[in-house]
Amino acid sequence: MLDIAAVNALVPADFVARFGDVAEHSPWVAEAAARTRPYATREAMITAFADAVAAAPPDMRLALIRAHPDLAGKAARAGAMAEDSRREQAGVGLDSLTEAEYARFTDLNTRYRDRFGFPFIFAVKGATKTMILDAFAARLPNDAATEFETALAQIARIFRFRLEDRVAP
Repeated sequence: MLDIAAVNALVPADFVARFGDVAEHSPWVAEAAARTRPYATREAMITAFADAVAAAPPDMRLALIRAHPDLAGKAARAGAMAEDSRREQAGVGLDSLTEAEYARFTDLNTRYRDRFGFPFIFAVKGATKTMILDAFAARLPNDAATEFETALAQIARIFRFRLEDRVAP
């Protein structure tokens, strides 16, 4: 775990090497955040990651959303997702679903993707399977614009959790 002074001392390439995976398969977020250093606090760093996404054009934000795996989806079962995502999903038991639970997640993921054109994003750390399923039910009726912004807000929460795990307060 680095302190904020060590984070600020990293050359840009080392910053991206250390934090480029905070945003799922989207190192451009860390590249943009790196340009806003030095950070006064870890909180400022977290804000810089969220601000980098907010400042990006809509197509880049959509690509960031689409870079995330389905919750308890095929990539999860095959182990073909980022290590942080694998660990986070395993932390709430999404790696050990019953066949019935897996079928329910698959159905909801498919319905959500068909409706919005991107995966359901939910910052799972500290959640339960029930909370995630309830969020699916609550969000499926949303309009596309609302859900796009909700997905980005969930991604910002994911940034927070991942950076809190890597940078000392």
